[in-house]
Amino acid sequence: MSPGLPHGYRQIGEDRIRESVGLSYPDLAPGLVIEHRPGRTVTELDNLLGATLSGNVAPIHTDAHYSSQTQWRRILVCSGVTLNLVAGMTVRSVSGLTTANLAVDQVRFTAPVHIGDTLYAETKILTRRASENRPDTGVITCHTTARNQDNTNVLAFTRTFLVPLNADAARDAVHY
Repeated sequence: MSPGLPHGYRQIGEDRIRESVGLSYPDLAPGLVIEHRPGRTVTELDNLLGATLSGNVAPIHTDAHYSSQTQWRRILVCSGVTLNLVAGMTVRSVSGLTTANLAVDQVRFTAPVHIGDTLYAETKILTRRASENRPDTGVITCHTTARNQDNTNVLAFTRTFLVPLNADAARDAVHY
C-alpha cells in the first residue's frame, strides 16, 4: 500500500490510483480471519444456471412442485452453486492474485440453502509457505465458512492455492 492512499489502492500515476484485488503473500498470515462483504443473496437464476451448466437435473433443484412435496417444502439450491458462490465471495481479498488452485478439501454442506437466502463468508488463513517448485510463488491454505441470514452455518471447506510472493511485481507485469 502506498503511503497516504486508502487501503486497497495503488498509485499508478500522477492523480491516478488503481483498485487492488487480492491481498499480498505477506498480508495472508496464518491466523488472519477475513470477513467477506457484501453478503450474497441466492437467486432463482443463480440456482437454475448452476444446475443447467452442471447438468444436474435433480428435480429438488428445479421443480417447485416436486420440491414442495419434500421435507424442505421448497427448492433446495444445488450444492455446487452454493460452493461456487461462497468461493467467489472470497476472491476479491483472499485469492484475487491466485495463479492456480491446488486443492479444495473437506467440503461440508451443513445446512440447506434455499432461494432467497443471503450468504456471508469468512476465511481463516491456516498456513503460508514458499513454493518448493516455483521460486516466485507462495502456497496458501485457508478455511472458509459460510452462514446464512439466520447465522446458521451452511458450508465449510479448506482450499490451497498459489499466489505471487511479490504482489506489486505481479500487478505491474500485467497492468493490474
